[in-house]
Amino acid sequence: MKLTVALLQLLPTGSLEGNLEKGIAACTEAKAMGSDIALFGEMWSCGYALKESREAIREDAVEADSPFVTSFARLAKEVRMAIAITYLEADGNRLFNTMSLFDRSGKEVLRYRKVHTCDFDTEQYLDAGDDFFVVDLDTDAGVVKVGAMICYDREFPESARILMLKGAELILVPNACPMEINRLSQLRARSFENMVGIATANYPEGKIDCNGHSCAFDGVAYWGENPESRDTCILEAPSEEGVYIARFDLSMMREYRAREVHGNAYRRPRCYGIIVSDGVNEPCIRSDRVER
Repeated sequence: MKLTVALLQLLPTGSLEGNLEKGIAACTEAKAMGSDIALFGEMWSCGYALKESREAIREDAVEADSPFVTSFARLAKEVRMAIAITYLEADGNRLFNTMSLFDRSGKEVLRYRKVHTCDFDTEQYLDAGDDFFVVDLDTDAGVVKVGAMICYDREFPESARILMLKGAELILVPNACPMEINRLSQLRARSFENMVGIATANYPEGKIDCNGHSCAFDGVAYWGENPESRDTCILEAPSEEGVYIARFDLSMMREYRAREVHGNAYRRPRCYGIIVSDGVNEPCIRSDRVER
């Protein structure tokens, strides 16, 4: 049982209309390459280009039922492929960094709003999501339990852990930052410690503060005759723009999850109370922290 995920490592065009047209073309290419899911980088509607005030940012926001978003719902149904489209969302007076996942029938099965907004930067003007979700995604490869986290979410182990506890087999990660050794290591760790697949789509070199290297990890660390030498990374893209394909062996992943020691097998939650404390102590106090 194999699941194919297309990581759409695309340069933004500079306009909503241009990104719509380019995004449709990339999804069509992904389908021709045999993909079950197409994943965009973070906030594709505006190419993750945030202005310097909430009012200015609102000008670039789209609603979840806007023509931009619903075009990808129609395309998902037309090509029979799940599409994870990302956008700067306006919902009444609120603004979110959002990913909508449409299944191969064009139904929105997941709408995830970034929980860990980058409050040290222009995302301080956005509202934060308040939960992580896992859904059953129907694909040609069968039903897969899928969740999402967006960029900075990955830097908090709690994000992936909650998704694992809710049953996620695959975590989709739209991204917009330099993917260097340390961030790649974060994703490798999230996959390893939770025994989940992780697929990350980043912007290519040429987009400010990005360098490509979209990646995928299957979390299977010990397998085969020489298990100590297995690399959980099943794809690391180069820096250039392109559609990159990651193929997850779900049968192997599920067998591994059913017998290995990571994930939820031997946790001791009664010892973890401090994790949900609201307190922030030195040296981590920051004057620009936004209380949510």
